[in-house]
Amino acid sequence: MHTPVCELLGIEVPVICAPFGPWEEVELAAAVCEAGGLGSLGTAARSLPELRQQWSRLRGLTDRPFAINHTTRPLDEDAFRATIEERPAAISFHLAVPDDLIARAHDAGILWIQQVMDARQAAEALDAGADVIVAQGGEAGGHGGEVSTMVLVPQVVDMAGDTPVVAAGGIADGRGLAAALVLGAQGVSMGTRFLASAEMTASDEWKQRIVAADAVDAVKATNSDGILSPYTRPGSFGVPRTLRTPLVDTLREHPERIDPTEVVPLLMEAVRSGRGDEYLPFTGQSAGLVHEILPAGEIIRRVVGDAESVLVAVAAAVAASRASGPSGPSGAAGAAGGG
Repeated sequence: MHTPVCELLGIEVPVICAPFGPWEEVELAAAVCEAGGLGSLGTAARSLPELRQQWSRLRGLTDRPFAINHTTRPLDEDAFRATIEERPAAISFHLAVPDDLIARAHDAGILWIQQVMDARQAAEALDAGADVIVAQGGEAGGHGGEVSTMVLVPQVVDMAGDTPVVAAGGIADGRGLAAALVLGAQGVSMGTRFLASAEMTASDEWKQRIVAADAVDAVKATNSDGILSPYTRPGSFGVPRTLRTPLVDTLREHPERIDPTEVVPLLMEAVRSGRGDEYLPFTGQSAGLVHEILPAGEIIRRVVGDAESVLVAVAAAVAASRASGPSGPSGAAGAAGGG
């Protein structure tokens, strides 16, 4: 399975692994790249020496294209400048559309992948010259909007013209990839499915919770702004979707009981050690489709193979229905023409 976005990004299959902010994912990104997809590395809450070490490790594990992600929560100018110097195949971005940063990336010959949460953001991204638009439905884990993937993807496809669109949110298997292609997207970006992978550096408890979760267990962590880094660019928005924890429930029901001066240091210490799931386990509704922890390469092989099978089966079913329908040889029109 090869779509035009594969040619643009220099990958073999139309699957992007979502970035996970401050969580370590070097081995996962390398495994995704080696399996033909686009691996990603986040930059949030990490020092520049830590980031440079991650980038060096990834380049030592794979010579294939990868993306480095930035957001406006917060935007670290030193880390962004270092990313430009690193020259990854692509920079991905979320929570706002920074036209000045897109221009800087293009000046350095780096592609720009812009994730958007609604049609207004998509229009901004297209005007700013983004090379790939990720239309992220509200089903997604992490920071997201409210518009569903099923609505947002065709909206953005209709706007995008020749700019490739990738679907995200609620996608965890081959049926999701097949549906995205039918909606006009050229590929998918998956987060939750790759969180529950063998290579992801996250706690086993988090992974097992994803496997055990139903879609309704992934909820919006309302009132969480007070314990997360502030936005550093205007126009930024997004509410995280996570599995429920005591902290998430308290934020939703009694936010006045949360003292950020106590919670934030505990949260950041946990995240840096590969945990954080006891506080804010970012997870999308596609958890309801994840039933086992698998190597990233196997995830990609299954997603692509199943998508191909689904599309072949649908095409065969459509062909069969046409052959046996009113306009076919066994239908009324066929009978009338046959005498």
